[in-house]
Amino acid sequence: MEDVVKALKALSDETRLRILNVLLERECCVCEVMQALDISQTRASRNLGILHDAGFLQVRKEGLWALYSIDRDGLTEYYASLVLAVEQSLAGDREAARDRKRLRTARRVGPGCVKRCSQ
Repeated sequence: MEDVVKALKALSDETRLRILNVLLERECCVCEVMQALDISQTRASRNLGILHDAGFLQVRKEGLWALYSIDRDGLTEYYASLVLAVEQSLAGDREAARDRKRLRTARRVGPGCVKRCSQ
């Protein structure tokens, strides 16, 4: 039951739902999440960490970059159904659509970002 509570708590925050929404599109570094959601680095990192700790995300290192994605291969059936429910719930949401639109132009911003994104 502890895992279920942790998963549901992780999904009980608007920012974390928005992060899942953009990660359904593609893997992202912290900087790209910041740009897509128009939030601070601290807020993006903290919420990515919560989703990762809850078991929704995986982190892949690419050089100095830490790239986050939904852990599709490692998700249990229960977690996968939660991710699907989030995806379906946000399909018609205006803010979620704006986040996905901003994600299309989000980029890793270079050496100044490398330190922040690799944390």
